[in-house]
Amino acid sequence: MAQPFRLSRGGRIDRTRPVRFTFNGRAIEGFHGDSVASALLANGIHLVGRSFKYHRPRGILSHGPDEPSALLSVDRGPGRIDPNNRASVVEARDGLKTLSQNHWPSLEHDIGAVNDLLSPVFVAGFYYKTFMWPRTFWDKVYEPFIRAAAGLGKAPAVADPDRYANRHAHCDVLVVGAGPAGLAAALAAARTGKRVILADEGPEPGGSLLHDATAEIDGRPAAEWLSATLAELDSRENVVLLSRTTAFGYYNHNHVALAERVTDHLPNPGTAPRERLWQVRAGEVVLAGGSHERPLVFADNDRPGIMLAESVRVFVNRYGVAPGRRIVFATSGASAYAAALDAEAAGLAVTLVDLRTEAECGPELARLKAAGVEVLTGHTVVGAKGTKRVTGLIVAPLDRDGRCGARRVLDCDCVGMSGGWTPAVHLFSQSRGKLVYDWDIDAFVPGTSAQSERSAGAAKGTYDLAAILQEGFAAGAGAAGSDERRTFTASPTPTGFQPVRAMPTDADPGKVRAFVDFQNDVTAKDIKLAVREGFHSIEHVKRYTTTGMATDQGKTSNMNALGIVAGQLDKTLPGVGTTTFRPPYTPVTFGTLVGPARHALFDPIRTTPIHDWAEAHGATFENVALWRRAWYFPKNGEDIHAAVARECEAVRKGVGIFDASTLGKIEVVGPDAAEFMNRIYINPWLKLEVGRCRYGLMLKEDGYILDDGVVARIAPDCFHVTTTTGGAPRVLAHMEDYLQTEWPDLRVFLTSTTEQWAVIALQGPKAREVIAPLVDGIDLSPEAFPHMAMRTGTICGVPTRLFRVSFTGELGFEINVPSDHAKAVWEAVWEAGQPHGITPYGTETMHVLRAEKGYIIIGQETDGTVTPDDVGLAGMIAKAKKDFVGKRSLARPDVVASGRKQLVGLVTDDSRLVLDEGAQIVADPGQPIPMRMLGHVTSSYWSPNCGRSIAMALVADGRALQGTHLHVTTPEGFARVTVVDPVFFDPKGERIHA
Repeated sequence: MAQPFRLSRGGRIDRTRPVRFTFNGRAIEGFHGDSVASALLANGIHLVGRSFKYHRPRGILSHGPDEPSALLSVDRGPGRIDPNNRASVVEARDGLKTLSQNHWPSLEHDIGAVNDLLSPVFVAGFYYKTFMWPRTFWDKVYEPFIRAAAGLGKAPAVADPDRYANRHAHCDVLVVGAGPAGLAAALAAARTGKRVILADEGPEPGGSLLHDATAEIDGRPAAEWLSATLAELDSRENVVLLSRTTAFGYYNHNHVALAERVTDHLPNPGTAPRERLWQVRAGEVVLAGGSHERPLVFADNDRPGIMLAESVRVFVNRYGVAPGRRIVFATSGASAYAAALDAEAAGLAVTLVDLRTEAECGPELARLKAAGVEVLTGHTVVGAKGTKRVTGLIVAPLDRDGRCGARRVLDCDCVGMSGGWTPAVHLFSQSRGKLVYDWDIDAFVPGTSAQSERSAGAAKGTYDLAAILQEGFAAGAGAAGSDERRTFTASPTPTGFQPVRAMPTDADPGKVRAFVDFQNDVTAKDIKLAVREGFHSIEHVKRYTTTGMATDQGKTSNMNALGIVAGQLDKTLPGVGTTTFRPPYTPVTFGTLVGPARHALFDPIRTTPIHDWAEAHGATFENVALWRRAWYFPKNGEDIHAAVARECEAVRKGVGIFDASTLGKIEVVGPDAAEFMNRIYINPWLKLEVGRCRYGLMLKEDGYILDDGVVARIAPDCFHVTTTTGGAPRVLAHMEDYLQTEWPDLRVFLTSTTEQWAVIALQGPKAREVIAPLVDGIDLSPEAFPHMAMRTGTICGVPTRLFRVSFTGELGFEINVPSDHAKAVWEAVWEAGQPHGITPYGTETMHVLRAEKGYIIIGQETDGTVTPDDVGLAGMIAKAKKDFVGKRSLARPDVVASGRKQLVGLVTDDSRLVLDEGAQIVADPGQPIPMRMLGHVTSSYWSPNCGRSIAMALVADGRALQGTHLHVTTPEGFARVTVVDPVFFDPKGERIHA
């Protein structure tokens, strides 16, 4: 019979829409609306996995995200295999393939179960004690054993083919959790007109209202109230409802991260992303995530078929599934009675065992007895029978002194246990809020908030339905800036319980294996052992025993563990404290975190408007920061050396064209622009004339060089600033930081214009001849347009800011034009240069040419510890300036001390030898090891124009060593070099002024 444990009626499943999937190759039938867990139970499958350490048979414990045991590998199609999915969260759908984990050769017959027999040896911390001796065993025995045993599930063997999305959103009120408290909060906030996002991790909103079959709200069934509330929220344009969306991290400034599962539940997802990461900035946050039911701790409480009492109720009422035909509910509180009543109403045989005496019980006892259910009050659970499925629960009465009486076995095929409730405070704690202990409910609850946050409902320790709704409504209204309050009426919700850390037993506590953490096989005696061995901090106990470190992050185990530690130390629970609730709240796929940042998008590449032209003309490219730049332009099979040599000679003898569009560009505008420039750079700017350029050097506060670039004054209140290709973002951030925090009085506006202006650098003796026919409105004569000047006009009819600057030491122009026109202007210049032998050149040639002139590159001749004087630019510092960023640091003793590394040139004795960049420099290669390193090579090239190799280096007291010999490391040993001035070509700089 298919689905033998499916109830004939009830549930929110759609019985007209069957689904079929497989579990370990076995065909499983279910209905639309089932979870994998509910479908497995409907088919009579309770054994779904093996525990981590002991490989014990494990079943389904929970119906929600706190499931620690039923972890499956889910195969959604080719390349789409994920381990460690909670069966209680995965939605059943056609074609899904699910596999159990952590066993071999099969789930039913697992050789790893031998660990269970060896459990007396594998106690808490056994590896710390066992793998100490002999030391020689570590590499070949211990470490391989630990690595082989570590981990749950198998990582996918192929790349993830799915697509993931990332979205940033802002709202006035974010409500986390769409149970009764969250719905009431969203309703109150939405009615104020504020922007509201309501996120819930379930496939449909409603929380406990989805399975509370008897609850009433305001005189009508809770299901009707739920439908009406959702309809109103859905009709409001200011509300965004997100289902299947888990809030997994709460960060500073009300930044909450959400993971939305978009298509996992669909048989044919199409092109939609699998998951979406929402990064939400909220004005106020309402946390209404509910609470977690606590398991009871007794011998063999991990048998398949033993689950949480409320989960039994969920499977019966929401999914129409009987987890068993004979169910025993074991409890120390009132809420399990509601589950027992619902199970009895569904036609199941029910017995309830309550640790409390009859006098300690409330009206729930009378209601259950009136339904004809046997109730054993004042009884404890001392064990469970069965192996691969529970077959009986061993109970015993307790006398007034807490001693166990005669044992009794209650035959059953399912146990619903309930040890009380624990508010879900994970997100509150992540927000840096302070927890307080509530003695009345034996739980830590939200106390003082650190951010604009409000907790409501069961997440705050409020368990009565009417009070939950009122508290949620007040929280939502308050978050939206309203003082509206509303009174709700609802069915009473008995939830009181007697806290119990471990059920009383007549067995030897040292031999009982009563599990606290189900996934990591941590027992009560493990925790007691850790305390006896000196681990008194709860964080230390957590790490020594691994309790609370499983994928459920201690949702079902933490309070029981805390209570056991407190009992061992004879402390109160507040005296023990809590562990740290770190994100993520529940497991999140790597794909969600990475989003679209993979393959080419992992390191986004930017291209210039000239990129296609360069590609068409055979350029070889390199990545520079985020840009893809032409490296060199080989011809006729040239290698890089031949191509660069040809390009270098062409620039020096004729004319070369270079794409410099990647330079960072920032517009500094405003009445105080000159004053701002004067403070941010080391050199003076107040008297720079309009139409003139100046090389600027920028320091950090520590006096070390941050960036450099040519700056042109466009108008009295406007500067066109250029930065290095990779430095644009940090320079703009540096400027904004000072403008906003140090000099907010300055009337200045900063705008990044890197993408707005393309730059075509034309360099070489014939540069003027090439562009002269193309330029209008600008006198190009040396007298009218000298070096370091800027003019505005048109080129090829396109507006241009024409700079007469050079990074090669040759006559040069940098043509700045709007990016949309760049390719057309480039091609026109290219055509005009044909009679003059124009040659395109790339970044490698640019590096050689600038090194021939001794020009520095930030990040190559500097490393974050280099000052202007170190690179020979101390003369740029304006002596008359009162202050600039980094000025005071230039007077630090270590900055002015002798022996600092200074920029010099190096020439090798063997003119053909090109030194390695980064190679270390010593005075005497024969000195004893460790040798004293004097510095390192910063730039090194073959210079076709110098006919030899050249290098630049930072060397201790380098300028004083000019003319002396040093030695540089090479792969073969050492090479002798001579220290020279770093300018190798045209030392007088005459060519640049042609």
